[in-house]
Amino acid sequence: MSTYDAVKDLPLTVESYALEPLEHEVAQGFTLRRTVVVLRGGGEEGRGEEVDYDPYVHEQFQKRTAELPLVGEHTLDSYSLLQSGQTDYRRWALESAALDLALRQAGTSLGEAIGREQRPVRFVVSTRSVSLLGWLDLYPELHFKLDPDRTWTDELIERLTGAGVVETVDFKGVYRGDFGSPPDADLYARIAEAFPRAWMEDPALSRETLRALDGHRDRITWDAAIHEWSDVEALPFRPRCLNSKPSRFGSVRRLLDFYDACEREGIALYGGGQFELGPGRGQIQLLAALFHPDAPNDVAPSGYNASEAVAGLPPSPLELTREAGFRG
Repeated sequence: MSTYDAVKDLPLTVESYALEPLEHEVAQGFTLRRTVVVLRGGGEEGRGEEVDYDPYVHEQFQKRTAELPLVGEHTLDSYSLLQSGQTDYRRWALESAALDLALRQAGTSLGEAIGREQRPVRFVVSTRSVSLLGWLDLYPELHFKLDPDRTWTDELIERLTGAGVVETVDFKGVYRGDFGSPPDADLYARIAEAFPRAWMEDPALSRETLRALDGHRDRITWDAAIHEWSDVEALPFRPRCLNSKPSRFGSVRRLLDFYDACEREGIALYGGGQFELGPGRGQIQLLAALFHPDAPNDVAPSGYNASEAVAGLPPSPLELTREAGFRG
């Protein structure tokens, strides 16, 4: 039986829904906006989070307070079919809220439903290299996922290698637009040699960059291109490890089928997020706790998103609460 089979027939009663705005100023002059989907029924409430980065998308979505085909009697699977025309981010918000509500109405947790043990989550922190030392001063055991670029000096690289805290480097070569970085064979070779045990995520592959990464192919991992198992089959070579960002998958079925396929094929996973501000953060932490708790998961508590180091945050590994529903 597949993992999805264990939850697809869960009954789901939706009596009403709400779309709640959520925002946070992440940098001076830049406010990140999100939408929380709230499904209500049977005295319970399920929540999911829309993580699209375009504020206009959220503005338009939050106006749809009475027109979405959500209310009624469903199974998780029949409800999922109703969302098949949505974007992946929108669909994940709607389906994760439905999974949360269905599990709560059944009085069970996701781990209990799929027969997997929930364990403490080891996490790393994504941050700018300029603030990394401040974080290490407060949390000496903290490890990191970093985005190297040509501004990295030999001195900085030497300090990072000496600290032994870099677990993943993200070249952002698969992204396009403001988030992406062009292929850079010299940078790739320099970083690969400096961090011989780190995963190297999303290089832009060309004849030159493949030559630069020759001998390090088993450490190449992927993120932005992965939305379902067929994307893994389309990669130029089979990876040893992948970054799994649940909101990229859209549907619960695609995500759980992906987990099953990776386990079957012996591909390790670590979790990642999309700067979730609300329930989505706990959900990606819970999935990591169930499927890859000991990996370098980029699912740190939201307090670690601060631009400067702050004290009093929970350390890794993170112990999650155990309750009915789909929340960490």
